[in-house]
Amino acid sequence: MLILGFTAIDFTWILLSLFFLLAFCLHVFLSHTSAKCAQSRVCELFQDLIRYGKTKNSQRPSYVRMCDVPKRTRWFPPFRWFSHFYVVSVVWNGLLITVSLQTALLGRDLPLWLSNTLGFLTDSSAAAWKGVPLCTVVAQVLLWAHSVRRLVECTRVSVFSRGVIHTVQYAFGLGYYILLGLTLLCVRGPQQHQGEVQTLEHGLPRGGWFERVSCPHYFAELLIYLSVGVVLGGGALTWWLVVLYVLFNQALAAQLCHEFYHSTFQHYPRQRRAFLPFLF
Repeated sequence: MLILGFTAIDFTWILLSLFFLLAFCLHVFLSHTSAKCAQSRVCELFQDLIRYGKTKNSQRPSYVRMCDVPKRTRWFPPFRWFSHFYVVSVVWNGLLITVSLQTALLGRDLPLWLSNTLGFLTDSSAAAWKGVPLCTVVAQVLLWAHSVRRLVECTRVSVFSRGVIHTVQYAFGLGYYILLGLTLLCVRGPQQHQGEVQTLEHGLPRGGWFERVSCPHYFAELLIYLSVGVVLGGGALTWWLVVLYVLFNQALAAQLCHEFYHSTFQHYPRQRRAFLPFLF
């Protein structure tokens, strides 16, 4: 079913983009309101929903802590809840790559459940999904490799504090990569880490892209999605809607981290932007 000329998958990414744009604007607005308004229960719930990890207020009321999910576990540190997102992505997108390769190289049809799903998401018949372009398979492999890299970072490199995430954020993260893998199929288009842990406290990041922006990893995430758009030929509207969502999503997360750094470090470099070098 088309909605204002957009397919279901397009409309989904538009709604997600608008949601994070609204959340960003609302956060900026609330940061300039009175303390009484910012401390209301509605504002507390909103801030708790958009924040995670180090950006969450440590003095949170008990009623919001009931929805906490730890980013790490006490009993088995390598098994972190945050890594569940990438476990799902590696398994799910690996399955989709296998199916796509069989379709692209061996000429097999997509499984009926998958062709029906893609037909629903793109307002087309299941019969229309008889093949997967090779450029789509390349994009799938890039996404899968990105997920593998993030999984390795979460289990072998990153040192998570006692930060938590909201159960809504956890559920969204699990569903995000499933939706992303399906989105890639809907689109029709032509470094190693080293070092030892010195402290679990947050330090002032320096060097490289950190001299330009507070969150270069978020900026790099946007570049990854932009590069996939180039691989897909540059003309795939659906994927650019995904990029738009990533832009707003990462902008909000970067702004929260930027504010955290400014409040934590007295002499935080003034020239650093939050997300986009020289711009924002």
